[in-house]
Amino acid sequence: MLSVKEITTAYSGMEALQRVSIQLEEEESVSIIGPNGAGKSTLLKTISGTVKCASGEIYFSDINITKMDAHKRTQLGIIHIPEGRRVFPSLMVSENLELGAYRSEARASTRENLEIVLEIFPILKERRNQLGGTLSGGEQQMLAIGRGLMGMPHILMLDEPSLGLSPLLADRIFKAIRDIRQRMKLSILLVEQRAIEALELCDRGYILETGRITLAGVRETLMGNPIVQKAYLGTM
Repeated sequence: MLSVKEITTAYSGMEALQRVSIQLEEEESVSIIGPNGAGKSTLLKTISGTVKCASGEIYFSDINITKMDAHKRTQLGIIHIPEGRRVFPSLMVSENLELGAYRSEARASTRENLEIVLEIFPILKERRNQLGGTLSGGEQQMLAIGRGLMGMPHILMLDEPSLGLSPLLADRIFKAIRDIRQRMKLSILLVEQRAIEALELCDRGYILETGRITLAGVRETLMGNPIVQKAYLGTM
């Protein structure tokens, strides 16, 4: 479904990604883990089109989207939930969610999708008439993900969904991601600092360090790798 082929992305002449290649298949969950500054967020931005790559190619199904504008990639169903939530603080929860249904195929199913989102995040149903800016950090993260789901994504890209949350709220977010996988036919690309949870949620994973993929494999292989255990899982 998504094929990233040897992309290099640079900021001010410095390479943030160096010939990175990843694959994401239909209805698959893939996690990207690595240290701060490794280029994980840059990878998602490059796929979504908010940052342009200097070289390499990106394919969605059989479509070469390497030079496609970001809004056109969104129309294809590539939905990016960036780090930092970024809800509309002066709009009500219900209005924030409705804004997510801007893809033509999503607009036709707004009511059905809203029901699913409110079942996954019941707190949003209680807060639906509350301003987005008055929600707690965890509730805002739920709102950001819910708004993305309203667009009926084929690919949902989540950048650090647990960032800044208490362990209890982070666990709720991870549970919601599991529910999304079970209820919605989509692919998930997850960037997450909490490596154990990230690997538990994925079918396959990649380790990204200093702009390069250093390891890749299925969940069990990565979790059993001594290097991953020592560097990211706090074991050995």
